[in-house]
Amino acid sequence: MTTTTPAAPRALDGIRLGFSGLVRSEWIKLRSVRSTMWCYGLIILLTIGFGLLYSATVSESSDISVETQNSLAVQGMTLSVNFTQLIAAVLGVLVISGEYGTGMIRSTFTAAPGRLSAYFAKALVLAVTTFVVSVVSIAVTALVTAPILSGKGIDAQLGESSVLLPLLGGAVYLTLIAVLAFTFGAIVRNSAGGIASVLGLVLVVPVVLQIFGALTRADWITNLAAFTPSNAGGKIFAYVPDAAQQAQPPAGIVSLNATEGLLVLIAWVVVFGIVGALLTKRRDV
Repeated sequence: MTTTTPAAPRALDGIRLGFSGLVRSEWIKLRSVRSTMWCYGLIILLTIGFGLLYSATVSESSDISVETQNSLAVQGMTLSVNFTQLIAAVLGVLVISGEYGTGMIRSTFTAAPGRLSAYFAKALVLAVTTFVVSVVSIAVTALVTAPILSGKGIDAQLGESSVLLPLLGGAVYLTLIAVLAFTFGAIVRNSAGGIASVLGLVLVVPVVLQIFGALTRADWITNLAAFTPSNAGGKIFAYVPDAAQQAQPPAGIVSLNATEGLLVLIAWVVVFGIVGALLTKRRDV
């Protein structure tokens, strides 16, 4: 008569991380990867650097309106966003595509068999970290450039909502671009492909639409370009002058305000976020 001995349970059997544990895990992974430090360091460096460069080269002005002063100041403090969005996009893709490339995603999904909790934990950690870094870099830029601009006759009213909101909007824009890129990384599961796809959407598509709109003089193409992520999101960190001084767009041309631009960009993130979540849930690793 023979007896069988039940197999000993494996060390990880029955061990599952809750969402808070996944968030802590993703935070450890994010800050321990060298590319993360390089990307965030470059965002801070470029934000401050472009602000100082703008302040040093802007012409001295005298007897200009408060609206113009605020506009010039906001332009200098958010000038870098057009460049740092590229870094935020690259980082957003690498956050998830890097794990697919190394195979570490298997361990992540072992700890979170449902997969979606890990997917959203990654997105949350990326969003919060990018927002904090962006806010700090823009705030430091505002503090170091304000005295330089003041010496040239440009005194920005940093406490006014018309100035403060665009500065905050710059951080929000970078955050949403990073999360949008993250969804592309989840969909493509390849670093090079994800980066090329998101940068194509953010940089190439708006230019192509504007060229075709100018050549064909078709208003619908021009209006379509206004709803691309970069054009719509650009409204978030643009200074809006007094209503009486705003230039009215030509008849038939759509012009989004900051709130509408924010909602359009959020819609892009939500749509691709849903697609990324569905594919993450249903595909094999």
